[in-house]
Amino acid sequence: MSGESAKAPQGKQLIRPYGDRKDDGVVQVSFVLPVPVSEKAKEAAALVAKKMGLSHVLVACMEPSGDDYSFFVVYGRTHLQVDFAAIEVPIVLHRKHGFDELHEIVKRDIGRRIVVVGACIGTDSHTTGIDAIMNMKGFAGDYGLERYPQFRAVNLGSQVEPAALVARAKAEGADAILVSKVVTQRDVHKEDARALIESAKQEKIFEKTIFLFGGPRVDHKTALELGFDAGFGPGTKPSDVANYVYYRMMERSGRAPAPQPTAHGTVDAVIQGATASPSGEPVKR
Repeated sequence: MSGESAKAPQGKQLIRPYGDRKDDGVVQVSFVLPVPVSEKAKEAAALVAKKMGLSHVLVACMEPSGDDYSFFVVYGRTHLQVDFAAIEVPIVLHRKHGFDELHEIVKRDIGRRIVVVGACIGTDSHTTGIDAIMNMKGFAGDYGLERYPQFRAVNLGSQVEPAALVARAKAEGADAILVSKVVTQRDVHKEDARALIESAKQEKIFEKTIFLFGGPRVDHKTALELGFDAGFGPGTKPSDVANYVYYRMMERSGRAPAPQPTAHGTVDAVIQGATASPSGEPVKR
């Protein structure tokens, strides 16, 4: 099977996992089985891997994981491959202005302070992400929204019910609502996100408000599916959010700058719903 990706039909880029050598299909999986550590448990782990379609299975690690539970690390080979060239992924695309430049263009184009209200919703008490974006100090040398003169950031903290966040955003006249979710067990982050969007529709602020969804297991595609304008995952900086909100507001008002080449090869405007090819170039629908 090795080397098949090199023989792919023209226009395709077939790839498969890479372990010891290219295209060998070697993967590593880990899981827990509800049985105590034993040779029988090890064989059960191997059978699970084989039923997943893996060949050349090797149980590399077996350790106790609490009473009557065992943790396994298993290696194996898969014959599956994907066409990398055919993949389209929604992305957030816009020019990135520096702190001082963004201050000037918001003052010039918006003419007032942009209001952003944010919180960790539901029972989530993890504020690291929302604080990194909203608080003045920011993170990784990137100032938070509170430090931007042309932004007014209202951070409600953690464990805020979706309806309460919507009510506060409505009272503040928010231009954007920023939601952070770390807890994702049983898709509770999606449930809370849907509740927020529904509440916004009931309060009649959905159409005029920008909704941003962030968290370690959130991406732009997930956010769009849930009704948000954009999704921001790990590594997002406050300046990313600030720039996006500015451009989205300009776009909604029909004043988005015409796309222009920039020094780093991106475009000078948001392309709503755009997708990216593996090369990073936007793919037109």
